[in-house]
Amino acid sequence: MNRIVGTHDIVLVTLDTLRHDVAEELCAAGETPNLAAVLPGGRWEKRHTPGSFTYAAHAAMLAGFLPTPAAPGPHPRLFAAAFPGSETTAPQTWTFDAADLPTGLADAGYHTVCVGGVGFFNNRTALGSALPSLFAEAHWEPEFGVTDPDSLRHQVDRIVAVLAGLPASRRLFLLLNVAVLHQPNWFYLPGATRADGDTRASHAAALRHADAGLGRLFGLLRRPSLVIVCSDHGTAYGEDGHTGHRIGHEVVWTVPYGEFLLT
Repeated sequence: MNRIVGTHDIVLVTLDTLRHDVAEELCAAGETPNLAAVLPGGRWEKRHTPGSFTYAAHAAMLAGFLPTPAAPGPHPRLFAAAFPGSETTAPQTWTFDAADLPTGLADAGYHTVCVGGVGFFNNRTALGSALPSLFAEAHWEPEFGVTDPDSLRHQVDRIVAVLAGLPASRRLFLLLNVAVLHQPNWFYLPGATRADGDTRASHAAALRHADAGLGRLFGLLRRPSLVIVCSDHGTAYGEDGHTGHRIGHEVVWTVPYGEFLLT
């Protein structure tokens, strides 16, 4: 990371609420071709989230605590705030003297941009402004949110405008929080109605929809870029009687992760 920071744009795409098992199944079946084309080996990495719901997970990730490999560690981190005693800060870790990653990257000369999706990024309340306030530039509109089936297209349109206004010499740190997978997602499943509600099948349909928008995004990003694509947490659809997230269940804590360079 010490060779990446300052020479590459850095892009963090959080596919809010995406389950690892669904992501893996669709990738193996060839149903998410744009993601498979960029993921190392064409596959997701299995990791554990630092938080069981959006705010907690993003607060941790934006402090440098990305999802952790689902295997015994310790696992060196890509980014870390400088503090004594860290067991996951290694020579290859880029360290910053700030409380959060956007501020650390801004101090390193990056223009920091957040394009939000779910309500924790809506800038409409004090809580909905907490995460966006870490960035120099933050965007959210109702059409970026969970109720608009075309939210990802609107978000990528906004990113096009952001990129157009950024000098070529200025490095970019972009957070894109994708709302497509988050409930409600029933409308992505052909033939489903509101009465049917969200299901594992509609979750999968939402991921197929997201894949197309992500393919467009990857084509638009500047080169060279380090791109991290992951879920912030999963969600339950009746497993062991559970529905939703903010619970300590395997389908919530286990998330898909991928990182790659676009050159």
